[in-house]
Amino acid sequence: MSDPITRLAPSPTGALHLGNARTFLLNHLLARRHGWRMLMRVEDLPGPRIKPHAAADMLEELAWLGLQWEQPVIYQSARRAAYDEALAKLARDGWAYPCTCSRKDVESAALAPHADDAAGAYPGACRGRYADAADARRQSGQDPAWRVRVEDAPVRVNDHVAGTVEFNLARLGGDFVIVRREGLAAYQLAVVVDDEAAGVNRIVRGDDLLDSAARQEHLRRLLGMTDPIEYWHLPLVVGPDGRRLAKRHGDTRLAWFRQHHATRERVLGLLGFWSGLLPRRRPAEMAELADVFDEARLPQTQVVYTRPDHDFLLTGREGN
Repeated sequence: MSDPITRLAPSPTGALHLGNARTFLLNHLLARRHGWRMLMRVEDLPGPRIKPHAAADMLEELAWLGLQWEQPVIYQSARRAAYDEALAKLARDGWAYPCTCSRKDVESAALAPHADDAAGAYPGACRGRYADAADARRQSGQDPAWRVRVEDAPVRVNDHVAGTVEFNLARLGGDFVIVRREGLAAYQLAVVVDDEAAGVNRIVRGDDLLDSAARQEHLRRLLGMTDPIEYWHLPLVVGPDGRRLAKRHGDTRLAWFRQHHATRERVLGLLGFWSGLLPRRRPAEMAELADVFDEARLPQTQVVYTRPDHDFLLTGREGN
């Protein structure tokens, strides 16, 4: 049996906010409770959303919180050869194909009348259209992306939080991009390749990525990956409007609270309160959260960030 291995996987597309911190903390506490190895992978594939110095800042902030991981840190930006190899296999086996559809093309297809509930899914316009990437480039005059074929059948995901769920990928967006036009692996392919290479078999993340688990299970099957993965998809922290934390809810960056003298103990105490580990907002140490951690107490619904949460971090004023 493989060793249980998990990973923290921050993406340096912006600053670490309180919702991210809670997910990473629970990943850390689950690993401590169950004796999993913990790796660190920075998902820094180049793109316009990657922020300079964000990766180093995130690693420093996670260490400040008290999270620990094995060295060395893995950077996706150094692993292009592995992604190219996976793409080559998928193309060779007839599962991946070059696609020259623009975002506008896909959106236009989604707005057209459809006869079934697959409306909005990529219609497969480039399936079988080109012999290879060179042919796509010659015919279209542009570099193609690569998509992977999906099937009109359910993909099952067994999750420790959501239970057993099924997704029909043909009706949930259709064939999806695995390599972008500039030749860089997209999220779904990179994650699958990296987790397999590192032996990761325990994945803890937000439930906005639950359907990504189905796409990744599809890719794993196509790539011949057979070791099972256990999933924990945690309900998100949202603002009072029910939407995920963002600038519209004020500044929820961990860095901002630190700059305004919020202590690590207050941050941990709030995250512990949000996670059902503490009965009220109060300062806490990592060792205490580890001692009281109980997976059964984790909230099954979204956590709402409120004004009392904000005030507690800044002033230490406790309360329910």
